[in-house]
Amino acid sequence: MAERSFTEEVKKLSAGDGEVFKGEGILAITKALLQSGVSYVGGYQGSPISHLMDVLNDAQDILGDLGVHFEANGSEATAAAMLSASINYPLRGAVTWKSTVGTNVASDALSNLASSGVTGGAMVIVGEDYGEGSSIMQERSYAFAMKAQMWLLDPRPNLPSIVDMVEKGFELSEASNTPIFYMMRIRGCHVTGEFIARDNVAPAYHSQAPVTPNREPEKIILPPFVYQQEREKIAERLPAAIRFVEDHALNEVFPGRYESVGIITCGGSYNTVIRALQRQGLADVYGVTEIPLYCLNVAYPLIPNELVQFCAGKEQVLILEEGQPEYIEQGIQTVLRRQDVQTRVYGKDIMPMAGEYTGQVMLEGITRFIQAASRQDIPLKLSLEAVRATETPVSEEDIGRLMAELPPRPAGLCTGCPERPLFSAIKQLQEEMGPFHISSDIGCHSFATAAPFNLGNTIMGYGLSLASSSGMRHALPHKAISIMGDGGFWHNGLTSGVTSAVFNEHDGLLIVIDNGYSAATGGQDIPSLVEPNLIATTLDSKQPKRESWQTIEDACRGAGVKWIRTVSTYNIDAMKQTLRLALKTDAPGLKVVVAEGECMLNRQRRIKPLVRKAVSEGRRVKRARFYIDPETCTGDHGCIRLSGCPSLTIRDHPDPLRSDPVSYVDNSCVGCGVCGTNAHSAVLCPSFSRVDMISNPNAWDRLLNTTRVRVREWWRVRDRKRKAQRQF
Repeated sequence: MAERSFTEEVKKLSAGDGEVFKGEGILAITKALLQSGVSYVGGYQGSPISHLMDVLNDAQDILGDLGVHFEANGSEATAAAMLSASINYPLRGAVTWKSTVGTNVASDALSNLASSGVTGGAMVIVGEDYGEGSSIMQERSYAFAMKAQMWLLDPRPNLPSIVDMVEKGFELSEASNTPIFYMMRIRGCHVTGEFIARDNVAPAYHSQAPVTPNREPEKIILPPFVYQQEREKIAERLPAAIRFVEDHALNEVFPGRYESVGIITCGGSYNTVIRALQRQGLADVYGVTEIPLYCLNVAYPLIPNELVQFCAGKEQVLILEEGQPEYIEQGIQTVLRRQDVQTRVYGKDIMPMAGEYTGQVMLEGITRFIQAASRQDIPLKLSLEAVRATETPVSEEDIGRLMAELPPRPAGLCTGCPERPLFSAIKQLQEEMGPFHISSDIGCHSFATAAPFNLGNTIMGYGLSLASSSGMRHALPHKAISIMGDGGFWHNGLTSGVTSAVFNEHDGLLIVIDNGYSAATGGQDIPSLVEPNLIATTLDSKQPKRESWQTIEDACRGAGVKWIRTVSTYNIDAMKQTLRLALKTDAPGLKVVVAEGECMLNRQRRIKPLVRKAVSEGRRVKRARFYIDPETCTGDHGCIRLSGCPSLTIRDHPDPLRSDPVSYVDNSCVGCGVCGTNAHSAVLCPSFSRVDMISNPNAWDRLLNTTRVRVREWWRVRDRKRKAQRQF
């Protein structure tokens, strides 16, 4: 179950020759793979290509009819290892993952793959999200491409270019016997447009037409073969790649009438460049430019002949390269100086060294470049001062006023998230036992490092929380606490964390949050996926036991863990008792607590259609909601500090003589009960109550409701009489 279904969209993938294909960039990539005769595809979830995996998963019928093999891999390393099928055989393969973090995980397999070289085209589609919208450290894929000698494609973000570069990318890979990176940025993944489709091509080899096993010792990455492979990279593969890029014009030159200057940009930044030139009156919306552009759809390797030809006769060129270090700028400078081309090169001396080149950054940089070129015959609509005036800078005074008026809103857990009660329990236990050192991990639970929980000291990598706590466990007052999700557990945590901890007699506590899905990337399936009871229509924490493919408990026991407990996250008292026992027990070895609770987003996606259907059919459906009595609430807001649920907010006190606002549960409540359970567990105020909302009530429900209304009214009348008597 993913956050979005592409069941209808994938039908477009059957489009034949000459048909107009309309859709998103990720759909265009999938269609291009099928048109290229790909034999196998795989990958691992991660922004901004999570939806590409969802498309592939929803298109399995089409893939199967063509004989294309698809796998949702356990990690990026697993996906990269799939590409070894292209080493000995003419099988085209493609895998996908999230930018640098995924490439880091897959680096061992990729380095070996690049050293061996490939026979069939091998493509890694990386979701590059460098910049302000990124959820990771600010690194780029370019460095790995240079290090491993893998060619890096960065196509212009329009569907015809995206499709053409996929098809040409496989040809480039095979012409140079080298795997390639195909870089897709956020805008490229979700850009919409159209292109003229071609027929899908079934792979030449499949289950009904298998390859003949082929052994090529020279492709094994052991001495003495590795020395020959290293020479081949430079002496044969690189020149072959340069020839192919040049012969097939994969990079593009857009001429302009001001030939004394030029701009060199990567394909992914092309649209932003055109927009900046348009704002200065130097281009139109169709890309017709008056400043010559050299567009690097192949960002690595650089093509010396094309660079020299573009720069020769120009006085100045501007290189637009997001991020640091300035790899492309350094490479271009080297090419030009070796060819004795003395064109003045501007780059990071004008543009920011780090950060995303947004529309405003690009406009200001290009304006500064044209002014620095001292060309009076290049008219600009906006002066540099006018460009800077279009910015909306926020002063320190503005920030102070905003902080005074608006509460901070850090990224947080969803309404009803099963991870919230776990962190509420840890926070309450910390008040009792003193501060903990908590090694956090990648996933939704990393939001607990922010307010209101403020729990977590480090995040080192997906599934690495347990490993990262090993170095300080001997110097802590309590057992080291490590937290990881079920996705991180299966990705890396079982091998790098649990097995290593057992081997090294790590006497710490590992909390594995088992929410049933790869929740942080959209709710995709994982090895411990469970099949929930689809009949259930309430949100009670008590759910029927469900069967899974593989269980986290069994995996931990198989690795040698003796002390394992499974607790429902919504039972805060039981969770506190279990965590307290794990931290204080004298039992040797690793302690594992599996905190179980289904991801609320996926649960809502699953049950809401069932609830709507049941209600429309006239069946009785009961749903829980929670309510805070404004007359009982003291305005302490301890419930909010312990929970942080988005549905738990504040409003004015009904008593005009009291200034403190009261807590309030808004209509987004899903009835998980954490706020009320927290109030009980932490001995807070008794203002919480549960309300059962019943659709299509039966006769018994109506009788109970009538009785309750009458009893409540009797109490109200009695209270009003008593108040009236006290006043006199």
